[in-house]
Amino acid sequence: MSAGQIFICGDPHGEFGPLIESVHRHRPEAVVLAGDIQARRPLDEELASILRLTQVWWIPGNHDTDSDADYDNLFGSGLADRNLDGRVVTIAGLRIAGLGGIFRGQIWMPPEASHVASESDYLAKCGRGNYWRGGLPRRHRSTIFPQTYNALLNQQADVLVSHEAPSCHPHGFEVIDTLIEAMGVQRAFHGHHHESMVYPNTAPRRIVGLGACVVATIDGDILHSTGPDQDEASSARG
Repeated sequence: MSAGQIFICGDPHGEFGPLIESVHRHRPEAVVLAGDIQARRPLDEELASILRLTQVWWIPGNHDTDSDADYDNLFGSGLADRNLDGRVVTIAGLRIAGLGGIFRGQIWMPPEASHVASESDYLAKCGRGNYWRGGLPRRHRSTIFPQTYNALLNQQADVLVSHEAPSCHPHGFEVIDTLIEAMGVQRAFHGHHHESMVYPNTAPRRIVGLGACVVATIDGDILHSTGPDQDEASSARG
């Protein structure tokens, strides 16, 4: 894949050492965090030592709305505008799409039909007593809504970074496969399950699962694999 060097980082959960070390060592043009960031202070402060060396982009994971601090240190940070969720951005010569968050049954759990199409539909139904800071409940700010998914379906990208996995993972979703196919994606990365692997039998595409804190190149080569080793495949799907 012809482009500048781009790294993808699996769920940090507040541990940024492997990413920072990899950036200082290899100096990529850009890095993308695949969700569950859970910065303990604003993300731009956590990553201050690499911000002059590389572009930092991210998508949210389900744990990034666990608390007000998790949310504010990401969505309210100096890197808030680098949120790739629901967007396609040309980064270091590649069109990179982001799909943050997870599927939740109250909104949409494929292959079942969705209960609402958009955030505004949900707000109209949930009642103002459930609003958070005047809008969507905090938890659902890391929920995949059909409107976000459908907007990506109509675009083209070289790379997809999602928190949820495609169906090659036992807890993945065929709708992620559909998105990869429709967008013409050649490289797809996901976090969430804390397992590192390049999936076989997905040619001509290359699909990569990222373990927690794992740093990989845009071609799926693992550079750094130090980090917590836990599987949240079943526990995080509330």
